[in-house]
Amino acid sequence: KCTHLRLAYRTDPKPYYTSKLWWCGITLLGLGEVGNFTAYGFAPIALVAPLGCVSVIGSAFISVLFLKKTVRAADILGGALTVTGTYLLVVFAPNVPQELTARLVQNYLVSWPFLVYSILEIITFCILLYFYKRKAVKHIMVLLLMVALLASLTVVAVKAVASMIMLSAKGKMQLMYPVFYIMIILMATSCAFQVKFLNQAAHLYEATAVVPINFVFFTTSAIISGVIFYREFQSAALLSVFMFLFGCLLSFLGVFVIARNKKEEHLQIPFIDCGHIPGQKLTGKIQPDSHSSLYGTLNNEHDSVKSQS
Repeated sequence: KCTHLRLAYRTDPKPYYTSKLWWCGITLLGLGEVGNFTAYGFAPIALVAPLGCVSVIGSAFISVLFLKKTVRAADILGGALTVTGTYLLVVFAPNVPQELTARLVQNYLVSWPFLVYSILEIITFCILLYFYKRKAVKHIMVLLLMVALLASLTVVAVKAVASMIMLSAKGKMQLMYPVFYIMIILMATSCAFQVKFLNQAAHLYEATAVVPINFVFFTTSAIISGVIFYREFQSAALLSVFMFLFGCLLSFLGVFVIARNKKEEHLQIPFIDCGHIPGQKLTGKIQPDSHSSLYGTLNNEHDSVKSQS
């Protein structure tokens, strides 16, 4: 974002990928995702997924330093709620100290709870895809629900792959089992389609709506998949489950408070001012709005003749 803002005000604009600052940001983003991937090999899905709220409050406060944003009261309140929720998540997260071997992953894949869950998820996804393709429904809930359903498969596959790599690095080789490569294919495929639908949601709607809704849907689907596939809350006490869910709720509220009413910053691209138009009383912009549904289309011939007369 900082790179795009700097390049927008240059007299000689150049592609963003030629900027060292942009590559620095991409490198840091990649390192963060590697750390996130590694975390799934050591901790339960129910703990790793909700901790994504840390990136939201981190972005809110780091933008003050790099993008010169102002700190709002909503940012402080949302950060306090998120930090409190994060503390409860870490304290009351499920404790599953089991070695996730390839054979164990195979057993989980053919277990009846996961098979039932997979069938229901496929049916739901097909219904949403029907409305998306056939009925051209591009509602934010439809798009982000499809992202969340795909995300539940992604986190299951990511945890399996990360755990098997960690065990192999410790000397217990797991990479010769076919399930390892099945999980890699599942991880790559579901992640690619996630990007497709999430990118469209970000294109059609404001980030202030996409970010909190996607976080809630993603976290919820990840926790459910972890409970069903890896049985993470199987031996947890009722109080621990309640406090963990309460921590999730506080994190959700914190993210919504931070994103609520935050104005998007758009780059101001000047239009071409050709002066007064003959026959018109008001001065209008010659260049059409690029965000309009009529952008790139010709006016109706009847309207053109009528306006000239």
